[in-house]
Amino acid sequence: MKPYQEFTISDYQQGYVETTTDYCCVFCQETFDKEEIYPVDGAFFTAKKRMIQHITEHHGTVLSALLALPKEQTGLSESQQEILQLFAQDVSDTVIAQRLGISSSTVRNHRFKLKEKQRQATVFISIMSLLQEPPLLPPHKGATMLDDRYAITASEREKIIATYFDEAGFIKQFPSKEKRKIVVLSVLAQKFDPKKNYSEAAVNDVLKQAITDYVTVRRYLIEYGFMQRTKDGKTYWLT
Repeated sequence: MKPYQEFTISDYQQGYVETTTDYCCVFCQETFDKEEIYPVDGAFFTAKKRMIQHITEHHGTVLSALLALPKEQTGLSESQQEILQLFAQDVSDTVIAQRLGISSSTVRNHRFKLKEKQRQATVFISIMSLLQEPPLLPPHKGATMLDDRYAITASEREKIIATYFDEAGFIKQFPSKEKRKIVVLSVLAQKFDPKKNYSEAAVNDVLKQAITDYVTVRRYLIEYGFMQRTKDGKTYWLT
């Protein structure tokens, strides 16, 4: 069972964590094995259905169980927890005010502050996600198939370039792995002027400055959409 600091929003919303072997309750760590069938009152339940039943039996609704978590996990004061429980019951502001001994305007102020807290939390989660997962570089314009090969960060690109190019800009060894191949091809594509057309011989001359097997690389530039050419193969240009 992973610590609560590693739970996802989905884990909290459903009330349990799913692993490859079992389901574990977020609130009490009760676990149900996926390979087991659980008999209850003459009926039989899969591990997932038994977990859902367990949460209802022992914790009520997922919302009430979440609100009962300690402040260090929710960041909510006791009064905020109490008023959220009443909001969940769809009780009017007037009734809430009477039950808590406060004014209706105070209830409305609580509602506003909690919504503001939600908006701030959304921004904060976005910021932390970006810090944990560096943004990906955009694929080149002529990319023929957008898949995991193009999931490349700036730091990954720099490492690949340092690995495959020497100080003079010559390729030590052309990579076989797709992601690395795309990075190397993107560097080679930068050697061409996007405003110019090139003959096949001119393309070869540019590539010869960076790699011995320029014929294969020229074909890759077309295949991966970095360059295009006429049907007769006489004219090349950047995509």
